[in-house]
Amino acid sequence: MTMRLLVLGGTQFLSRAVAAEAVRRGHDVVCANRGRSGAVPTGATTVRWDRDEEAPAALLDAGPYDAVVDVARQPSHVERALVAVPDAHWVFVSTISVYADDADPGGPGVGALKDAIGEDSADPEAYGGLKIACEQLVLDAVPSAAVLRPGLIVGPGDPSGRFAYWARRAGDTGELVGPGEPSARVQVIDVRDLAAWTVTAAEQRLAGTYDAVGPALPFADFLAAVAPDATVTWLPDAFLEAEGVAPWTGPASIPVWLPRPAYDGMLAHDAQPALDAGLVVRPLAETARDTRVWLESDPAARIGGITREREADLLTRWREQEA
Repeated sequence: MTMRLLVLGGTQFLSRAVAAEAVRRGHDVVCANRGRSGAVPTGATTVRWDRDEEAPAALLDAGPYDAVVDVARQPSHVERALVAVPDAHWVFVSTISVYADDADPGGPGVGALKDAIGEDSADPEAYGGLKIACEQLVLDAVPSAAVLRPGLIVGPGDPSGRFAYWARRAGDTGELVGPGEPSARVQVIDVRDLAAWTVTAAEQRLAGTYDAVGPALPFADFLAAVAPDATVTWLPDAFLEAEGVAPWTGPASIPVWLPRPAYDGMLAHDAQPALDAGLVVRPLAETARDTRVWLESDPAARIGGITREREADLLTRWREQEA
């Protein structure tokens, strides 16, 4: 059955993938955005809306909507959208950053949450608290809603450059650094798989709160899928920290790596509830391959993390230390 879907955004990464998937399935898709971050997928309709302002008449005239997908982080933006479209089914995309303890992999109803931050903020440290506030606004305002809490979203078009650091190694046969312990758990979700499940959640009026994550796997298996022909040399957490290598993201980092045990839970959430609710994930090797193809086709694609020269220096210093 065709639905009229309002995607708040529709021009970047996840929200654009959601709009594209919904169009592919034959739905009537309206994307509301400021028009500053790119184009919506072919087949979708655009309504201009700066969410610092009240919803324009054009947004209301384009309705009514069967479902809304929102990825916002500012509570005021969510409030305005809820006032404008109070009767549709909502799918709100939140984040696992709402959990208070990164060492605890407990999921919904188990893991303690951060305090909600109800006032808009540009502070990156406020991200989890802002998302909690947005979740609460949605759940309190509409009779039917799903909250999806993804972890690290990866794949073609990834603006963060984190997974791209590893995807550029797909097909490499040389030596690369394995950060930390080979058994440390890591967890990603392909943006296309998350988008597909988001559209399914809208179609089926899925209700409840889910960690939108793929299955956790050892870092050794992660690297085997991403760069199967490379030779991996594992460098301990303590050595990397002593050498000034940053975790997770940034130019001085080895992306996706997180020191343990402080971050034992951040990339080890239970994927089974999401899988039981319809999430389907593709093989990690496919995600890596497609991401590398995108990197090679887009000169502007971002790749984060340390340089190969810095990586070679770390390997040399490790061997000198061990000699």
